[in-house]
Amino acid sequence: MKILAVCGMGIGTSVILTGNIEKAAHDLGLDAEIEVADIWTARGAAAGADVVMTSGELAAELGDVGVPVAVIDDFLDGDEVRARLATAVGR
Repeated sequence: MKILAVCGMGIGTSVILTGNIEKAAHDLGLDAEIEVADIWTARGAAAGADVVMTSGELAAELGDVGVPVAVIDDFLDGDEVRARLATAVGR
């Protein structure tokens, strides 16, 4: 499963989010490959992903990318990241 972590520049907050996605995927028993992208790259990269995880503001900018977009309010909240990922993948 490919998960795309998206932030404004693809540097800071998406790297923080990636750590929590890795833990959440492990907890959910998912074999996940996680990629980091900025908002501009994400529009094209989303087509190759199974799930996109980002903030509400950036999700609105992304629009419909053809895959589930999990909106995360607090990238540091591992429980929220796990719950949103579980919902996005139907677990």
